[in-house]
Formats: sequence, structure tokens, C-alpha cells
Amino acid sequence: MPLLEAVRLAVSQIRVQKLKSFFTLLGVSIGVMFLIAVVSIVQGMGRYMEDDLVGKIITKGTFEVRRRPNINMGDVDESVWREYATRPRVTEDDIEPVTSALAPGARWAIISSDAVTVESRYARPRKPYLNAVSEQWMGIKNLGVVEGRMISPQEYDMGSHVVIIGQDVKSHFFPGINPIGRELKIADLPYTVVGVAEKQGSAFGISMDSFLIVPYRSPAHRLVNRFKVIDAVVVQSSTEVAMRADMESVRQAMRQQRKLRPSQKDNFVLETSDSALEFWRKIQGLLVWAGIALPAIGLVVGAIVIMNIMLVAVAERTREIGVRKALGARRRDILSQFIVESIVLAIVGSILGILAGTGLAKLISAVSPLPAEVALWSVIVAVAVGAGVGVVAGVYPASRASRLDPVVALRQE
Repeated sequence: MPLLEAVRLAVSQIRVQKLKSFFTLLGVSIGVMFLIAVVSIVQGMGRYMEDDLVGKIITKGTFEVRRRPNINMGDVDESVWREYATRPRVTEDDIEPVTSALAPGARWAIISSDAVTVESRYARPRKPYLNAVSEQWMGIKNLGVVEGRMISPQEYDMGSHVVIIGQDVKSHFFPGINPIGRELKIADLPYTVVGVAEKQGSAFGISMDSFLIVPYRSPAHRLVNRFKVIDAVVVQSSTEVAMRADMESVRQAMRQQRKLRPSQKDNFVLETSDSALEFWRKIQGLLVWAGIALPAIGLVVGAIVIMNIMLVAVAERTREIGVRKALGARRRDILSQFIVESIVLAIVGSILGILAGTGLAKLISAVSPLPAEVALWSVIVAVAVGAGVGVVAGVYPASRASRLDPVVALRQE
């Protein structure tokens, strides 16, 4: 029997027995729905972690020279924290060895940050994050301003009392007021607002717009770190390959600066977005496999239901099978008809499950902080799994139908 003819007969049977067909494909639909929903949420969270969370803290294509990792995911042993505490701080003395090791074309900046008390005449005090940075930092971070202007090179050099504020700082300290040119007190030090930064959004409900940016040489730096101490040197290389080369050069320069012997471990860290996400990617892989394995229970149930319904269909259509065999239908024609019918049922169930799973993922994304991103590969896998379920569920009923004796089948009422 031609494939298209078998598909046409299968679709006509589904149309004739709508209610039975619906309950037949329900198990497959539920299994596929949860497969798509779980994988979509895991994929969405992966993209969110890479681009919106870690990607905004550590820009892609950059690395940071730090005393310890700025982002710690997973359980960190107490002994590791104690080892971090014994490491020497990164200081201004480390800047020259680091920057001199970089290849031409690389950009670098320094940063020190911490929460500090800020107040204005228009609102109560709060403690946003203060970032004391050098000139190239905002360019490396791809961070611009939507109001006012950037801090000028001269202001960075002179350590002027100027500040760029985040969107949350603007809305709290200057409600309904243009903040440009107005005064903001940072721990009683008066600073003039020269710009409002682009909106950064939130991470799992925590705002990333509650920050200040001031020149590193300004007095506010002393509020964050003691004399000459910095939190990090941020480096941006021209390419990914150049970044790896720069990291190795900087590692050797820092080891020489710290006078570390070959047998001693690094007492600093070169942190990238990839290294910060290493733990998350392990968890993401496990979640994807769990998202595939758990819905398999529903698919097994769906396969059993399809098999039982197909056996019932064989019993109900015994006389029809006998007529077809008497008219010359071969065993493989009967076999292909029932297998194709089972596959069509399973694929229709998969398609309904894909639509329901996509809708469920979007709903969860809309009502919760969890993002969702439907992966094309999960849709392909869902359809393939549905077809596989149809084949497995249809083989036995189809084989039983194809072995019926036409004489006995024609006598069946």
C-alpha cells in the first residue's frame, strides 16, 4: 500500500472516531507537553544566565583579574572560603604588570565596588552599589547613558566629583525631577549627576539598576577599598583567541609579580563569563536530561493506550480486514495500514503536546521570573519520539491483523 494512501486511511479513521482518537493520543500529548515545557524553561534560563545575568556582570569576551571569583554558583566548601581570605588583595601595583602583558588592541579598566549610603534632598537615604572605575570601563561593559552625558577623560584623570546613576537611583532619589546637574551625597561627599545609565533590568526579581558610577580617582573610592586596593582589573581582548592568549600572559605576569614558585597554585583568579557559568552548565545538562526522562513515563503510558486501542480496532475491523484480503490485499498492506495509523495518532498527539507545552512555557514565563525559550531541537525530538511511540505501539496490533485468516475474518460478525 502506498504511504500516502495509508496516511489518508489513518486520518479518515481518526475523523470517524474523534472521541476515541482523542483519548488515544492524550498520553502522548501530556508526555510531549511536559518535555517541551521543561526543556523550554531550562533553555530560557540558560540564555538568561549567559546573556542577562552573568553576561551583564562579566561581559562576553572579557576576563577579570580578581582576588577570588566574583560569581560563585553551587556549594563552595568552607576551606575554599578560608583560602580565599588568605589571598593578597589586588592592588594598583598589579596594574602595570597586567597591562604590560596584554597584546596590542586589548582594552583594560579597573573597578572597585561596594554598597554605600547615598542621600539627596528629595528622598530618604539608601545603599546602592558604588562603582569606582577608570575611563575604559563603561566602553568595555557596553554601557551607555540615556540622559545627560558620559564622564569625560579629564574628569577621570582629575577624580572629579561627578556621577552617573542607574535607573532605580534616579527614580528613588529624584522622583519626577530631572537629575542632571543636581547634587547627590555619597557618604556626605557631594557629587553632581552628569548622566543616567541605560536600563539593565532585573535578575530573578532583583534589580540591576541600583548603582552609581564615579571616577576611580575621586574621593568616593576610599569608601569602597583602602588605599591602593582595587577589586579587579577588567580586560577586553580583540578576539576570543586573543583573550585566551592574554589570559595566559597575564597569569604568568601575576605569578611573577606575586613571586609564586612553579609548585604553588595561583593566589588570584582570572574570571570569565564561561568560568562563572561552568557550574550552571552542569546543572543545565542534568535538568535537560531530567526534562527528557520524566515525560518518558507519560509516553510509555501513551504507547500502552495506543496499543490497546489498536487491538480493539483490529477486533472491530476484522471483517473489513477479511474483505481486503479476499480482494487481494497482501499481509504487508495490512501491516503498513495499522502501523501508519498508530504513527499518525502518535504524531498528532505530539503536535498537540508541542502546542500545549509551548503555551505552558510561555504562561510560566509570563507569571514568574523564569524565562522560557522553545528550542528547535526539542520540537524535532518530540515529533521523532512521537513517531517512535507510534511504531512501538502499532507493531503488535498490526502484526496480529496481518495474520488473520481471510475466511475466518469474513465470518466474523
